[in-house]
Amino acid sequence: MKYLISILCLLTFTLSASADRVKVRLFSNNTVDLLNVSFDLGLYNLYANDTTLIESAVGDGKSVELTPNGKQVHVSIDGYDYGNHTKVTFSATDTACILCLNPRNIKQRTYEGDLIVSIGKNGKLLLINDVEFETYIGGVVQSEIYGTQTDIFRVQAIISRTWAMKNIHKHQAEGYNFCDQVHCQAYLNRCVRPDIMLGTMQSSGMTIVDADGKLIDTPFHSNSGGQTANSEDVWRAALPYLRSVPDTFSYHMRQSEWVKVVNEDKWLNYFSTKHKLNIANDSIRHQLLHFAQPQRKVRLCDVPLTRVRTDFQLKSTFFSVIYDSTAHRVTLSGHGFGHGVGLSQEGTIRMVGLGISYDSIIHHYYTGSRIHYDEMHPHSYVENYIKQISLIIEEDKQRSTQSFSKKDDWLGRLFRIRDREEREEVYDPKSEELDADWQYEW
Repeated sequence: MKYLISILCLLTFTLSASADRVKVRLFSNNTVDLLNVSFDLGLYNLYANDTTLIESAVGDGKSVELTPNGKQVHVSIDGYDYGNHTKVTFSATDTACILCLNPRNIKQRTYEGDLIVSIGKNGKLLLINDVEFETYIGGVVQSEIYGTQTDIFRVQAIISRTWAMKNIHKHQAEGYNFCDQVHCQAYLNRCVRPDIMLGTMQSSGMTIVDADGKLIDTPFHSNSGGQTANSEDVWRAALPYLRSVPDTFSYHMRQSEWVKVVNEDKWLNYFSTKHKLNIANDSIRHQLLHFAQPQRKVRLCDVPLTRVRTDFQLKSTFFSVIYDSTAHRVTLSGHGFGHGVGLSQEGTIRMVGLGISYDSIIHHYYTGSRIHYDEMHPHSYVENYIKQISLIIEEDKQRSTQSFSKKDDWLGRLFRIRDREEREEVYDPKSEELDADWQYEW
């Protein structure tokens, strides 16, 4: 594949010259008291306190161990002591560099870009990935949605990019832009799939704006259950582009329906104890035991359904109550998964499968919005990148007898760093479509 080698210099220059960078806190929901760093691709220089070189050209075969020592980070490389430092930076020497992060008792992740390690307020390691913006977006898309069709990833990339640009200073006071969890957006690994990165790059420079040209809020959820919710029904603000709309595209998907059975006394006592309702009143009791939602409602006997969802750990607020007087229990028959505001991810997957365009999908879920394209974006680079990665995907399709690796992806292929046969993890698209994917919602 000589054409890949021929664009190596162009890709390296353009990526480093044009892409903005962001800082993302990693493992933000975990306590990291020991981190082992190994190297998948490329070479890194290790710096202490930004300027002092600890070690140069560290790469494959090396192992760096970091532990907290008071207010400093202790560093050892292959068992040799490199002292304590206030801050340690792993600085990539070129674009094609990948770090493998192995915190103690936490599943390994891989990331591109630089890694900055210091001591957090809890006295443990604070990890920040300094990475190119579009690389970050690709990792978010991979973490937030499943599927196999490129336009699914294009839609997710547009809404994730819009959110990131609108909230770029969310954690500024803490020294980074975003965390890696749903408090911001899930960013649980680098993007390892060429089809996901293709969708991300096809949307490069695109954001969603309102009638005044301002970036909108772009909440999304797993499945609307057939009707999205108004923003003020879940949060405080009524936003013109977050209106409740019919969403038949979310029917007959994995997260369309759910059921939860609750003891009658537990159900009634909850409203009596926590919300001070008089459950001896026949009218109130009847409403609680025979509540129906042919369309989305906001309250049950003046109790916000968002509170009920949280307290009973329900998948959504879009449910009806079926009372079994013989068994003295209620069955909550629900629709959808998530808060219901904005874009339904499974609705999007269905719409893409039906051939509906990515911009029509966005306009369906974000009422009155429009897609803005940044004219200052590097058109020639993006077009060339899309062309080359499309060729890679087409070549992969011809290799029907070959197992494709998660690590041997768009980046490794473009830069020809290692051979396919050296990879360990086999990529199976079907294995990605698991219920665990849906624990991440904005």
